[in-house]
Amino acid sequence: MKILVVGSGGREHALAWKLAQSERIQMVYVAPGNGGTALDPRLENLAITDPAELAEFAKREHIALTVVGPEVPLAAGIVNIFREQGLKIFGPTKEAAQLESSKDFAKAFMKRHAIPTAEYQTFSDLQAAHQYIDRMGAPIVIKADGLAAGKGVVVAMSLEEAHAAVDMMLSDNKLGDAGARVVIEEFLAGEEASFIVMVDGRNVLALATSQDHKRLLDNDQGPNTGGMGAYSPAPIITPALHARVMREIINPTVQGMAKDGIPFSGFLYAGLMIDAQGNPRTLEFNCRMGDPETQPIMARLKTDLVTVMEHAVNGTLDQVALEWDRRTALGVVMAAAGYPDAPRKGDTVTGIPEETADCVTFHAGTVLDGGKLQTSGGRVLCVVGLGDNVRMAQKHAYDAVERIRFDGMQFRRDIGWRALKRPH
Repeated sequence: MKILVVGSGGREHALAWKLAQSERIQMVYVAPGNGGTALDPRLENLAITDPAELAEFAKREHIALTVVGPEVPLAAGIVNIFREQGLKIFGPTKEAAQLESSKDFAKAFMKRHAIPTAEYQTFSDLQAAHQYIDRMGAPIVIKADGLAAGKGVVVAMSLEEAHAAVDMMLSDNKLGDAGARVVIEEFLAGEEASFIVMVDGRNVLALATSQDHKRLLDNDQGPNTGGMGAYSPAPIITPALHARVMREIINPTVQGMAKDGIPFSGFLYAGLMIDAQGNPRTLEFNCRMGDPETQPIMARLKTDLVTVMEHAVNGTLDQVALEWDRRTALGVVMAAAGYPDAPRKGDTVTGIPEETADCVTFHAGTVLDGGKLQTSGGRVLCVVGLGDNVRMAQKHAYDAVERIRFDGMQFRRDIGWRALKRPH
């Protein structure tokens, strides 16, 4: 059978890599793919990004099912286009993807369905937003309403920072339409975790837990990024907390979407903040797998992903169970010079080690140009190590990182520090 994966990042490389391991696979197409998917003989890049053209390709090539990686095609309605033509595709419709594409939609939805989250208000009026900030005080969180590629959230520790963030979004129009409305919400303290499930419209299948590292520099310093590394499992999600998140957040979300007449199917990602007392609250929803969380999660998945995806598009996720590698997987993101603000492209990448049983490198911002691998985006690679504990997984990942070279590369040296700090 043939499968199509839509997207070009590390998340898509990891999904395609896992799908291609199935004995039933003839070819996995990746549209548009990257340098890493171009190098894998089991994968084929496809230079198409238009959803309607992709649907034509899927029909012509008899693609059994399509998996959508990033948020932009989902928000543009790729699932609607495919389904109208009777094609099987895993992802939310344009309407359901509003859980991610509009922060205001998501907050109003959570309030309506009593899903625990931060208190908030939405503004498009500059003066009203400034007055609200002065009334609430800092720390406070400012979010662009629309999709801003992970750059639309400012955690303001001072009033000056908060006012500047609102000016940047509402009056300077730095984020375009995405920042035409802002959501201002209370600051939640605690530890973040990523909780990702698969949903078929009705049934929910939880994936392995994971934790992301958003800041650019060690010790969680520097600007927010799309994510500088992740590990799985996340020790903060105990079995009791897992059950509580399913009961209080995930199930009410899936049931609420169905009740509102926009049933959700696809990957549902709840970004959680766990407070000091162990109470989970929802920071945000994403309608896709996280990146870089996907890479360690896929490295641990032992079940045939093709079978899982078939159940997902057929509405039978209640008939499948997932088996996981008992080891920890830890992924270190290697980013380009100038990331996150102005990533440099065109640097030559060398020294990527061969895949082994305890280390695999996924590509994101790479392109194969005349046989030479070059940087083509902000996050270039995600190097995943596997080991019996966090420290071993960390060692395997960083041993590989030390061998890779490209000019101006940036990476954190402390991925997994929260897990190592926890009392065992």
